Amino acid sequence: MSCTLVGMHRRVFLLSTAASALQITGASDRLRAAIIGSGGRGRFLTANFKELGVDMAAVCDVYEPNLQAGLKAASTGAKAYDNYKRVLEEPSIEAVVVATPDHWHAQMVIDAVEAGKDVYVEKPMAHKIDEGFRVIEAVRRTRRVVQEGMQRRSFDLFQEGKELMGQVRDVRLVNAWWLNNQRSLKQAPLQGRLDWNQWLGSAPRRELDPTRFFNWYYFWDYSGGLMVGQAAHVIDAIHWFMNSTYPVAVTCAGGRVNLEGAEVPETTSMAIEYPENYLAVFTVGYKSMHYAGINDQMKQFHGSNARLDMGRESYALYPESQAEVLEASVQKRRPGSFDGATRAHIRNFVECIRTRHDPNTTVEMGQQTNVVLAMAMEALRSGRRMKWNESERRMA
Repeated sequence: MSCTLVGMHRRVFLLSTAASALQITGASDRLRAAIIGSGGRGRFLTANFKELGVDMAAVCDVYEPNLQAGLKAASTGAKAYDNYKRVLEEPSIEAVVVATPDHWHAQMVIDAVEAGKDVYVEKPMAHKIDEGFRVIEAVRRTRRVVQEGMQRRSFDLFQEGKELMGQVRDVRLVNAWWLNNQRSLKQAPLQGRLDWNQWLGSAPRRELDPTRFFNWYYFWDYSGGLMVGQAAHVIDAIHWFMNSTYPVAVTCAGGRVNLEGAEVPETTSMAIEYPENYLAVFTVGYKSMHYAGINDQMKQFHGSNARLDMGRESYALYPESQAEVLEASVQKRRPGSFDGATRAHIRNFVECIRTRHDPNTTVEMGQQTNVVLAMAMEALRSGRRMKWNESERRMA
C-alpha cells in the first residue's frame, strides 16, 4: 500500500469517526453508564466516555479516596456506590465500565450481563481459564454487548498495519517486546476507608496489606505482573494480525524479582507455539530505561517476503532486500496518537449498544488471549512447557 493510499484511508477514518461521535452524542440522552473501579485507569475511561456524550451517572469503588476522585471525574449528580452489586440493581444504568484488578473482571462481567447491562471491561478479560469460558457462556446466553479494552483493534493505525500483512507472507516468527522502567513498588499508607474483604473477593484471605492493594499487578492472587498487563495487548494484536485463536503450547522464563516486595518478576519472556506453524516471543522488561511512548513497544512479523514492524504509534514495512541498509517501503509515525485508540474503542462499544452488533473485541477474542496469559503464568511458576488441550479446554 502506498503512503498516499494510507493517508487517504486516514482521512476517511477521521471523517467517519467524527460523524459517529456526533451521532452518539446526539443519542446519548438515554445512555447512562457506571464506572466500577475508579482508580487512575477508571477515571481515564470515565473522561473518555463523557467526551463521547455518555452520562457517567454512577461511580463505584471500595476505597473511599478513589470513590471521591471518581465522582469528581463523573457526570454532574453521579451517585456513589461502595458495592458493585448495588450498581447493577439500578434500572436506569444501561452499561458498566469495569476497571478493577484482574481477579474481579470475570465475575463482574458475568453479574453485569445477568443484570441486563452491557459491559466495557479492561484487559485481561479474566484471571483464570475457566472464568473466561464462563464469561463467554453468560454473554452469549444473555445477548449483551461486551467490549474488552483491547483498543488497538479500533485504532486506525493498527487497522492500516493489518492491511499490510498481505505483503509479508509466510510468517514463522513474531518477535515482540515492551520496555520501560519501574523503580520500586508504591509504599504508602491508606488515605481513607478501604473495604478490604470486598476488594479481595475470590482471592485468598489475607490481613489488610496496603502494598498489595496499591501494587496488585505484582501479586499472583490478583494478576500476573506487567507480563500479563502488557502481554494482553500485544498477544491480542498478534492473534488479530495472524488470524490465530488458541495456542499449541506456552513456555515462559523470568529473571529475578528486582522490585522489593513483589512476587512477579518485572523481566520475563514467553514463547507461544501456534497451530498455524509460527512462534511468537514476547519479552517485557521493566528495568530498562524510560522510553517515549512511540518507542516503548514493538511487534515484528518476520515473513518470507517482507517484515512488518508494528509499534504503539508507528509501523514500517521492510521488503526483502540484499541492500546493506534495509529501507522501509511504507512507513508511518504518529507520536502522541495512542490516546485516540481508546476513544475509538469506546465509540465502537457505544455504537454496538445501539445496533446490538458484536464489538471489535469479542469475548471469544478476549478468552483466546486470556488462555495464553494463564498458560504463561503457570509456565513461569512451574518451569514447565504448558500444552493446550482444546477438546477439554484446559492446559496440561
